[in-house]
Amino acid sequence: MLDLDRFLVRRKVFRILGAGFHVYDAAGKVVGFSEQKAFKLKEDICVFTDESKATELLSIRARQIIDFSAAYDVVDSVEGRKIGALRRKGWSSILRDSWEILDDADRPLAHVREDSATLAMVRRFLTNLIPQRYHLLAAGERQVASMRQHFNPFVFKLDVEIDPGCPVDRRLVLATAILLAAVEGREQ
Repeated sequence: MLDLDRFLVRRKVFRILGAGFHVYDAAGKVVGFSEQKAFKLKEDICVFTDESKATELLSIRARQIIDFSAAYDVVDSVEGRKIGALRRKGWSSILRDSWEILDDADRPLAHVREDSATLAMVRRFLTNLIPQRYHLLAAGERQVASMRQHFNPFVFKLDVEIDPGCPVDRRLVLATAILLAAVEGREQ
């Protein structure tokens, strides 16, 4: 799963407590499953190889309970070490979603930004029926991946495409997509 150039994150339908997300490859095969635990004061999301939850790949954990510029550590569960972090850019995200992708020492690697400030305003204040689009930008504002929400008022789907030369660890791109589906998806 961690070598894919394209995958889809889909929110599990009819889940009462917490949230579940499936990760599909380009052929439509399930290659991952993510679970967001319910009733947690701090966000805690686990990414597994499948729904059996036998093998955990990643853990995404909020650093604080409430944080306007929330930061989430991404841990490789197999190696047991932090591989990076994702940090929401507080004031910037009010009008247009903006996140930083950080390395294991919290140095900026790249950032993720919602496609258009105008469309972001329309989504927030008029209708959420306009699908979101995100661009993952590396050094020099070079786009190295894109994330596009499909229009569906009932099921959240996020299509992710990664350029083959993307300098960001694929595990961080996957964690970003799942976190966007979890955090931004519930704001829909």
